[in-house]
Amino acid sequence: MSRIKTFNLPDLGEGLTEGEILAWLVKVGDTIELNQPIVEVETAKAAVEIPAKWAGQVQAIHHPEGTTVEVGSPIIAIDTDPGAGPLEPTSTTATASGDLPTPSAASLAAVEVAPAEGMVEPGLIGGVAPGGRTAVLVGYGPRTTAAKRRPRKGAVPAQPVATPAAPAGVDHGVVLGDKPAATSTIPAPQVLDRRAAAAGGVLAKPPVRKLAKDLGVDLGTLTGSGPLGSITREDVQQAASGATVAVAEPIAATTAPSFGADREQRIPVKGVRKLTAENMSRSAFTAPHVTEFLTVDVTRAMKALDRLRGRREWRDVRVSPLLLVAKAVLLAVQRHPMVNSTWAGDEIVVKEYVNLGIAAATERGLIVPNVKDAGRLSLRELADALTDLVQTAKSGRTSPAAMSGGTLTITNVGVFGVDTGTPILPPGESAILAFGAVREMPWVHKGKVKVRQVTTLGLSFDHRIIDGELGSKFLRDIGDFLTDPEAALLAWT
Repeated sequence: MSRIKTFNLPDLGEGLTEGEILAWLVKVGDTIELNQPIVEVETAKAAVEIPAKWAGQVQAIHHPEGTTVEVGSPIIAIDTDPGAGPLEPTSTTATASGDLPTPSAASLAAVEVAPAEGMVEPGLIGGVAPGGRTAVLVGYGPRTTAAKRRPRKGAVPAQPVATPAAPAGVDHGVVLGDKPAATSTIPAPQVLDRRAAAAGGVLAKPPVRKLAKDLGVDLGTLTGSGPLGSITREDVQQAASGATVAVAEPIAATTAPSFGADREQRIPVKGVRKLTAENMSRSAFTAPHVTEFLTVDVTRAMKALDRLRGRREWRDVRVSPLLLVAKAVLLAVQRHPMVNSTWAGDEIVVKEYVNLGIAAATERGLIVPNVKDAGRLSLRELADALTDLVQTAKSGRTSPAAMSGGTLTITNVGVFGVDTGTPILPPGESAILAFGAVREMPWVHKGKVKVRQVTTLGLSFDHRIIDGELGSKFLRDIGDFLTDPEAALLAWT
């Protein structure tokens, strides 16, 4: 069995055909472990960290950051047995005429060649899964149709790049597909700066993040001692024990727009923003939207939140008005199940489960992750789920799986200081609620004008499924709960 194994870009879920390499988390010469994250790739749905399928030493990186790569294309080569000695040296540097040299027979034999139907072992990402399907990171396997690369304006043909120093006798650039070809190794990327900017200055593995959460440690205040500046378990434990910990430097703000001579800036539409545009356009011109508004006095709800925060078992829980709005929506769905449904052409699919979506604005655009089966969660579990969802979205770590399967959505436009809006339905959903800012306003209360805390709700719904009466009753019930949550709980449960 060959030592050098080439890792192709796997299908990242839901039939996606390509992804953009955002950041390499390793460089040539690094020793990596099985399942260690090696590259961050952005698809049309999210940014995803791809783990290594083999342990070993990185021998070649075939695409630089910022490159869009088709699913199934080689992205990295790994020597799975670096302790077995050097490989036969071969030259992979382009000649003066620009032609790439022909790989030697020994170097070809050292590289594992991908068969026509796939190149990885059964059960691994991209390999054969039980039942004959293809194992992927998320979803149900790649499309059977050929991938189409979108044209990239102003694209410049790839130029040979100098190969970094490596152990003697190691071939960094042989990639085999339909015909032999040589790929120059990409210089070591500036991983830490790129990753830190994308994740708010925090680079840590999921188990470390969970440990920090359990111990109450803010990862944003730590400076990592691990590889590439990542935060380790020891860093978290040291912080939890009260030892002196260095404070991380704040990340610089997004750079200002760069205008050309015509005083215009052209921003490529891709990734999350492109998918959002396609979804919103399709939804707006497919589902007949109706939007209704309701202004409610939420003073009692805000006082209930204050009492909840004061309880000992809730002191470490993030309690926000969004929590009560989410609970109100879930209870209203129980009273009006048809709202939680999908138009399927010749039938309406009513769903017993509620995958509650929360619209989130990120640097890459609008995303709508959802809390799975939110109706079965207790209020405390719902609070924790919403906190995790929001924090993950802000750090740019939301997975494609977390954004699929939504059944009903809330968009909290109040955080931007606006009163409400007319939201567009996410495709496949029949209702979306806009929650506006909570403001102190004059309000008639018990026959007198008093200053009360007031908000405005906006409910958009698919008029093919939800008529005016059903939509109005659903919105009214949400308002009734926010007006007096204790009374609503006693009356409805």
